[in-house]
Amino acid sequence: MYFASDNSGPVPAQVLHALAKANEGYAMGYGADAEMAEVTKRLRDIFEAPEATVHLVATGTAANSIALATLSQPFETIFCTPTAHIHEDECNAPEFYTGGAKLTLVPGAPGCDDKMTRQALYATIAAEETRGVHGPQRGPVSLTQVTERGTIYSLDELQALSAVTREFGLPLHLDGARFTNAMVALDCTPAEMTWKAGVDALSFGGTKNGLMGVEAVIFFDPKHAREFELRRKRGGHLFSKHRYLSAQMLAYLRDDLWRDNARKANANCAYLAAGLRQAGASFQHEPQANMIFAALPRATHQRLFEAGAAYHLWDGPLEGDLTEQITARFVCDWAISTVQMDQFLALI
Repeated sequence: MYFASDNSGPVPAQVLHALAKANEGYAMGYGADAEMAEVTKRLRDIFEAPEATVHLVATGTAANSIALATLSQPFETIFCTPTAHIHEDECNAPEFYTGGAKLTLVPGAPGCDDKMTRQALYATIAAEETRGVHGPQRGPVSLTQVTERGTIYSLDELQALSAVTREFGLPLHLDGARFTNAMVALDCTPAEMTWKAGVDALSFGGTKNGLMGVEAVIFFDPKHAREFELRRKRGGHLFSKHRYLSAQMLAYLRDDLWRDNARKANANCAYLAAGLRQAGASFQHEPQANMIFAALPRATHQRLFEAGAAYHLWDGPLEGDLTEQITARFVCDWAISTVQMDQFLALI
């Protein structure tokens, strides 16, 4: 009954087998391994982007921060939502790796602060560069897909936001820690959700979708490749035994494992959401991928935790009025079983 995070689930057998195979003999280091060449080719084919450059790092924080550092200058500001991972959960890593670029928060729609609107983005960007040399200059825009509240930008919404960035001549970064969950939910192609929608750089997540620890940074304009390589090395994120990153990503891309895992996670979430709804839970947002924010009585939470369930309370402590409705976050990964979900729902 583990719904705390999709970071915490097991690694698929195919990935462990690929790591064991990569462990045989010797290979060139620092990304010169044969597996990396195949990873690059496969991602270029998958994204229909033959000129795209592909770079691997071990963490999502490194992927986001070094990508944004490549797209920005220290005297610029990066535009994101108040709930963006780069704002709430990366311990100022973007500011550190950019050498001091600040974050400017773009308000979301009423009742939906995880998604920025075209109007809010335009107004927020326009409000910068009004103080000449004394204020921050306009820098990249970073969107999160799936958002931190489990919602998804539609293709139309992505295109509307990218039209604003193009009007101001700013690059657009997509934090895709749950990229594949969003893609299968929208039933679109990777290209449609990235460069065809105006995205310049993508943090292509693997860890939340089953990998042991690897993320890809993809630049659709190869002009950024050299700077990213230097920043990755300078930032301490260039692996010497790089083949162990490459092997994971290659196994992920073979035989559609990346899509299959995301479909399973989303289906598990839909199953859990249906059970929660039948049990009378109220939802903060309609679940669209593999994350649920739902409220249950505090007494129910206490019973679930006592039985060994794992998830995060979002807007109140475990102790207090037993009848009070407390929102919690439930995240489904690819591996959670129907038996475990049924056990959890039975306790509710």
